[in-house]
Amino acid sequence: MEEYTSALVYDSTKGCVVTIGTFDGVHLGHQAIIERLVNLAKQEGLDAVLLTFFPHPRMVLQKDVDLKLINTLSEKRERLESLGVDHMIVEPFTKEFSRLTALEYVRDILVNQLNAKHIIIGYDHRFGRNRTANIDNLKEYGDTYGFQVEEISAQELDDVAISSTKIRNALDNGDIQTANDYLGYHFSLTGTITEGKGIGKTLGYPTANLEVDQPYKLIPKKGVYLVRSSYQSNPLYGLTSIGTNPTVGGTNTTIETFFMDFEGDLYNESMTIEFITNIREEKNFDSVEDLIKAIEEDEAYARNFLNDYE
Repeated sequence: MEEYTSALVYDSTKGCVVTIGTFDGVHLGHQAIIERLVNLAKQEGLDAVLLTFFPHPRMVLQKDVDLKLINTLSEKRERLESLGVDHMIVEPFTKEFSRLTALEYVRDILVNQLNAKHIIIGYDHRFGRNRTANIDNLKEYGDTYGFQVEEISAQELDDVAISSTKIRNALDNGDIQTANDYLGYHFSLTGTITEGKGIGKTLGYPTANLEVDQPYKLIPKKGVYLVRSSYQSNPLYGLTSIGTNPTVGGTNTTIETFFMDFEGDLYNESMTIEFITNIREEKNFDSVEDLIKAIEEDEAYARNFLNDYE
């Protein structure tokens, strides 16, 4: 899959089928749309193009909203490529871009730059300055500029009953299993293993401290989770603690993973941890001994869970 930093650098004489949106999470609802995109492109001998935006429009137009995203751009790229999209265009979303009229947007970007022959879009899609244009306007432009519009109906979207907002809410509540069910894959965090305070080692549970690559990436609710990763092509399972480590006087939020049945140095390694299920919320224990006992119980729960899971 090819990636472009703007529609202005995309050039196609062949023409394309395009769908448009933020697609945060590339969840099951998105996947159904993308499947239609890819299939139609193959039928028509055209390129399958997904036009998305970064930053997320709400980050630009609603500065008071601290929006975190389910996917980084890199994660979104991997998902879309696995689904068969030919080209991902990441249009920089700015206030200037938001002021394009509907005509300018359709004529200059969708027609002149993308050479769109088919557009697949939801019934409630709105575009142009102040989002004043709708799918009926898009169909009128299609008559003028020679492209067809395929509408995803309200019933089809409602039947899926999945939204990026619902997934964000699930993650904010630590409900990993619901988030994973909606996504159709495991939510993950990617970053670099850095040196922490070494407290886990003194407790008999050495941890790998993950520094997440992108500040806009959503971090699940504080708590303890069962996760999966890999190192040198070998699968690793572990307990990830997201929190401040209040029992030992911590104040900053960290993401620390105790990998079961593993010994080694992971410092400076780039790793991805996939979240399987939540185990418990973060707690402030009365003593270090109580904390160690809780970790032992967490590990026992995780191993029992994996026996059924695998």
